[in-house]
Parts: sequence; structure tokens; C-alpha cells
Amino acid sequence: MRQENEKEPNTHMEYVVFAFVAAGLVALLAAKGIYDSKSEKARILYRFRYKYGELRKKEYGLDRYKAIAGYFKHHGNEEQVDEITFQDLSMDDIFMQMNFTNCQAGEEVLYHLLRTPDFTEEPLAHKEAVIQYFEEHKEERVQLQYRLNETGYTGKFSLYDYLDNLDILGKRSNLHHYTLLISYIPAIAFCFFSPSLGILLILGLMMYGMISYFREKGEVDVYLSSFAFILKLMETSEKIEQLAAEGIKEEQGSLRENRKALGQFRRGSFWLMSNGRMSGSGNPLDMILDYLRMSLHFDLIKFNTMLEQVRKHTENVDGLFYTIGYLDAMVAIGEYRASLQNGYCIPVLQEEKEPFLSMEEGYHPLLDNPVKNSIEAKNGILLTGSNASGKSTFLRTVAISAILAQTIHTVPARQYRAGYFRIMSAMSLSDDILSGESYYIVEIRAIKRIMDTIREKGHVLCFVDEVLRGTNTVERIAAGTEILRKLLTNHTLCFAATHDLELTELLKDSYDNYHFEEEVKDGDVHFNYRLMNGRATTRNAIKLLSAFGYDEDIIKGAGRRADEFLQTGQWK
Repeated sequence: MRQENEKEPNTHMEYVVFAFVAAGLVALLAAKGIYDSKSEKARILYRFRYKYGELRKKEYGLDRYKAIAGYFKHHGNEEQVDEITFQDLSMDDIFMQMNFTNCQAGEEVLYHLLRTPDFTEEPLAHKEAVIQYFEEHKEERVQLQYRLNETGYTGKFSLYDYLDNLDILGKRSNLHHYTLLISYIPAIAFCFFSPSLGILLILGLMMYGMISYFREKGEVDVYLSSFAFILKLMETSEKIEQLAAEGIKEEQGSLRENRKALGQFRRGSFWLMSNGRMSGSGNPLDMILDYLRMSLHFDLIKFNTMLEQVRKHTENVDGLFYTIGYLDAMVAIGEYRASLQNGYCIPVLQEEKEPFLSMEEGYHPLLDNPVKNSIEAKNGILLTGSNASGKSTFLRTVAISAILAQTIHTVPARQYRAGYFRIMSAMSLSDDILSGESYYIVEIRAIKRIMDTIREKGHVLCFVDEVLRGTNTVERIAAGTEILRKLLTNHTLCFAATHDLELTELLKDSYDNYHFEEEVKDGDVHFNYRLMNGRATTRNAIKLLSAFGYDEDIIKGAGRRADEFLQTGQWK
């Protein structure tokens, strides 16, 4: 007995020591978690404060890029930049260059803005005001970026992929869930009169509840990430509303209005969206909650009420998404400006009786060492010159500048002045193998869509590279002349590139001639990529054969035939 009593204090002491060690480990883990969280926050804030204008590397898989276009596809209209033009100008690459956004909403809205030109001063002036506010108020910008960064991403699907498919779920009722809950009342009552029967009834109801739970849970699980993102938007909205930022009062008011309209959506969302939900984390509280959900269907009931609220307030969800995305996009545009090492300008856009465009020292933003060129256009512009001399790059430079002027109010140039245009192109076309259409058919369809827009709406700025290159010389020049004349009607400007010098003479009354040239020297080709007045006068195409090692008899024979044609107008 004495030995047993002597061991008891030691046993109690072991428990005490174990408890202290366990508590210490928990405290250390908690402290590490707090430290890691603070370190991560400090790292993010440092990046926003001191890495402004340095693009963060982002991976663009096919699924993710499809998600980025979600908002745009959901809000399409006829005034947006069409797919042919967007691909002609490599605008996807331009988007990736300027994508300084911090959350999914920002990415999608920025993409939408880049494809949706403005045609009046008011929306562009508001964009400029917000952009400049955050350029001039660094701390407010940093705080906004941090809150946007917390919003996160939806993954490989856009929120609008879910919203567009809500009808698939059909009309959902909670009646059978409430019936299950009510059925527990008599089962529990039976426990007082016949415990064995009462327990059997409760177990039966739990078994039925679990079976029906998993059958229905599979239908709704796919939508849970979208609901979680809506809740995140509401949380971000609340934080942005609290920012002391005078430059975004309008946006803060819009966020507050839309968030309050979704108040019922948020209430009780814990049952559906708690962090430990079906996570298998081993946390006893989470495990208890999981069993309650399976047996009582609390989360399925909440899902149906949240679904009803989303359907009723889709416009408010849309308003939250757009406003948060808009603010993110405006900050991103400011960062894009800071990243343009070759400079930028704020465009001057105004309505005039006659179409015009003036650009000084404009350059292509995707080039590392671009050559800057200037142009003033009140008539059509016809470019001549050899391949690789710079014609296509110049066309793209002007077209991209026009789109950026009317979308993000930022142009890679020293100065840009123009009217408001619908921007369209027919440049990087190819055979459509799937439909079996030849290059010529694809080309005339692409040009026809421009002509239809000119006829129906006017105010078009269009770009055509090598008009009708898919057919023979005689018909190309004949049809090309008439098409290029038609492309100048109804308040339209056309920029076109051609190898056919005949067009420069036939269209000299309506198109101003410019050209690019190269120098063949010491067996090598040198391009200066400088835009020059007048049509191309050098004949270097045959000389280029020599630079690439073609036989001398081919070069002399080709030169003789070209001289004879220019003198007689006939081929021999």
C-alpha cells in the first residue's frame, strides 16, 4: 500500500508535464502560424510598395485563359473588338503584358475593358480619374491591392460559367429536408416510452439522411466554389468600403448597395462554407459538424436558400464582381503605365466632322527595342515596301494604339489624337481547313464584315494587309482598287499595305502614300523600319535573292524581265 501511494504523485506529475508540453507545442504552432501569416503579409505589402510596375510571372494554361474571358462573354455587345481583329493584333499578348491585376475579378474585367472601346468622353474621364488617384496616393493603392489580393481566384472556371448554368439545378425545394428534420421529433419522443424502438427509429432516420445526403450533395458540390467566391467578394467589398480613399467614393457606394442586397445570402453560410467542411482534417468539432450535416441536411437546406438568393440577386452579384474588378483593373493600368520604359501618353479623343488620326513617336508595345514612327491621317494611308521592312508592324502599332486609347486611355506614343472609331482589321488570315475554305474566301469574308460595318454604322478605323493577296495580279489590282475606295466611306479611315505599286497611282486621289525601305549592301540586308513619305521607289526584291545566295543567272534574268515589263507594259 505504501509503495502504491508513493507512485501516485509521480503519475500525476507525469500528466502535468505532458499537459504542459502539449500546451507548449500548441502555443508554438499557433505562434508559428501567426509569424508566418505576418511574414506573408509583409512580403505582399513590400511587393506592392516597392515592386510597382514589375510584372509578376503568371501561368496562362488553356483552362485559365478561357476563365479570364468569362465576364467578357457574359457581357458581349456589337461594339466590342471582334475576334478576327483581336487575333490579328495579338491582343492576348498585350493583355498578358498589362495584367498586373490581383484577383480573378480584376483579370476578367481588365480583359473585358480591353475588348470594349468607349465612344464618349465620360467613361474615359472617370477611368483616368481613378487611375491617377491611385498613381498619386501610394498608401491607399497599397491597401486596396492587399484587399484585392485576399479575394483570390475561382480556379479554372469563371464565376459566370456557374451563373450561366444555374438553371441546370432546376427549382429546388427544402420540403423533404424539413420533413426529415420533423421526423426526428417523434423518434426522440419514443425514447422516453420505448428506448430501443426510439433509438432504432433515430438510427433509421440517420441512415436515410446519409444516403439521400450523398445523392444530393454530388449535384451541388460543383457550385460550392462559386458560392464561396461570392462570399469572398462580399468580404472584400466590406473592406474596400472602409478604406479612406476619396477617389473611389462612387465605387464604394456601388459596393455597399450590392453587398447589402445580398445580406440574406450570407446569413447562416457557415453551415455550407466552413473551412473544415468534409475536409477530413481530424478536428473533433469539424467531424461532429460533418455528421450533423449528413444526418440533418443543414448545409443542403442552406445551399437551396443561397441558390434562391443568387437567382434573385444575380445583378447584385454581377455588380460586386464588376466594381471590384474595375478597381483592380484601374490599378493594373497604372502599373502598366509605369512598366512602359519607352513612354506613353494620355490620348486626346474628340468627335470631328471628318475622320482623323495623329500619332507622334508611336511604337509597338511588345517590342523590346522598337523604332518609333509618326503619322497624321485625314485620308486613307497606303503603305508600300518589301517584305519584313516594317509595314505590318506599323499597321499593328496604329491599330493597337487606337484600341488602347479607347479602352485603357493609355497609348504607347509621345502623343495621340484621334476621333472615336470602331477598330477592325483583316491582316493575319489563313486557310480554314475545317470548313474547307481557301485563303481567298476567308479574306473576302473578313473584308466584307468591315464593309458591312462601315455601311451600317460608319466611324470605322480599318487595317488591311495585302488586299486580296489570294488571287491573281490583274483581278487583285482591279478589285483591290474598288474595295479600298469603298473603305473610305461613311466617316472611315483605312490603313492598307500592298506590294502592288499600281495601287499607289490608281488611288492617289484618296490615299496618301508612305513606304518603308531597306538597303542591300555587301551581300546583306539592312532595315531601318522608318516610315517615309511617298511610294516605294527601290526595287530590292531581286537584289535580296543575291543576298541569300541565289545563282547569278537567276538574278540577271529576273532583272532583265522586270526592266522589259516596266518599259513595254508586257511580259515576254
